[in-house]
Amino acid sequence: MEHAYGLYTHIQSNRRKSVVLLLGLFFLVYVLVFAGALTAEALSNDASVQWLLQRAWSDTIMASPFATVGTLLWIAIAYKFHQSMIDALTGGEEVTRQQQPRLYNILENLCISRGIPTPKLKVMDSDALNAFATGMNEKQYSITVTSGLLKTLNDAEIEAVLGHELTHIRNGDVRMMVIAVIIAGVVGFFAELFFRLLFNWGGGWRSSSRSSSSSDDKGKGGFFIAIIIAVALIALAWLLSLVIRLALSREREFLADAGSVELTKNPDAMISALRKIENRGELPGATSAVMEMCLDNPREGFADIFATHPSVDSRVAALVRYAGGHDPGPLAPPSEDEPQDQQDQQDRQDAPSDQPAPDPASPWGPSTRGDKPFLPQKPPVVLGTPSAPGVPAPSSDPGPWGPHSGTR
Repeated sequence: MEHAYGLYTHIQSNRRKSVVLLLGLFFLVYVLVFAGALTAEALSNDASVQWLLQRAWSDTIMASPFATVGTLLWIAIAYKFHQSMIDALTGGEEVTRQQQPRLYNILENLCISRGIPTPKLKVMDSDALNAFATGMNEKQYSITVTSGLLKTLNDAEIEAVLGHELTHIRNGDVRMMVIAVIIAGVVGFFAELFFRLLFNWGGGWRSSSRSSSSSDDKGKGGFFIAIIIAVALIALAWLLSLVIRLALSREREFLADAGSVELTKNPDAMISALRKIENRGELPGATSAVMEMCLDNPREGFADIFATHPSVDSRVAALVRYAGGHDPGPLAPPSEDEPQDQQDQQDRQDAPSDQPAPDPASPWGPSTRGDKPFLPQKPPVVLGTPSAPGVPAPSSDPGPWGPHSGTR
């Protein structure tokens, strides 16, 4: 009970923080509008910094309704078509129970156990080992896994991965991340528009407006300072949107790992899945926004603050510490010629070796003679026969099967 209470307390706290952070991201749009207005005023008028700032503030108040409507429209379009855009980038295709009975049954059992609707299942043809969840409501929720993941992970590990993605859906993480990516896209759009305005048309606007504005009593010499302020605001807005978005992703991964363990009761499967996926999750053609939604993102930033996911080591350490799992340790990094196909791996396992295969009936594993299982014969026990030199005589210990006797 204590574990569940702590887990759900963190989930509720995380949701509240997400709302605050997303409101902060929305506020960044107005910062960008102010920066754009300041740039436009500086390009149109040769005036003092104070005058330019006052005019930019007035322009921002007038433009804020249009900025709000434009941002909401952007969100509405992304709300409706984000899944189609993601599928176009990744090549994910929806599958049915008949096409993927193994995957479908594992997911359905997890959903039935918690009384939650079963999301759509999609598979993308890729040797990468990764998965992600998308959607804004119950009708849109879907989980996409790669074909490489299905070939490499066993049923328990796939169940852990699906439990991880289901937790993202249950906690509202998927919806929040989609909104964060959308608003961050708005920030990026306005930032690009600003720099195009500044470098492509700025010189022409400024030269044509100097004569009409120089006679007014509003001071001079504020152009360069105003442009520096505007550029700094644009850079700050972009940086904060990136940091906030990535912080949302990092915090949720720990909770999703814990939620998977809560669903499956198998921390070792989650740990094993993370170790197999580690450094093998790069999706070809996927944007950074899509990679941020994945179970693991191997793309690394130049500083820890820009890492979209906590390291696998830290996630495994948390599962070991709080869920009682066992860490097998990192796997060898993948090489360029490493086969991802499970049949190739099976062929390597079935290849003949110099050592005989162990026997499944014995503590040392399976052993075969030809095509038939080989069970080693027990040495005969001859009573009353002296042992050979150097060989101990048969023990009189009855052993677990009772005493050896020639008579009954």
